[in-house]
Amino acid sequence: MKSCEFAVSISALACCIAEGKSPEEIALISSIFMQLGDTLSTIAARDALCGSSNLKRDEESCGKK
Repeated sequence: MKSCEFAVSISALACCIAEGKSPEEIALISSIFMQLGDTLSTIAARDALCGSSNLKRDEESCGKK
């Protein structure tokens, strides 16, 4: 799937999710997905810093003692 096709698919999914929902429900669903994305980014960043390939890095900063 090309990048533009992927973007269009995500937009179509958003339209399907929003269908029949109130503006308040859409706002809540949006904030849930935004938090999910932010949390996944945080996990990925933490894993990049503290993952198994970086074992020699400051272990205290990764929660290890």
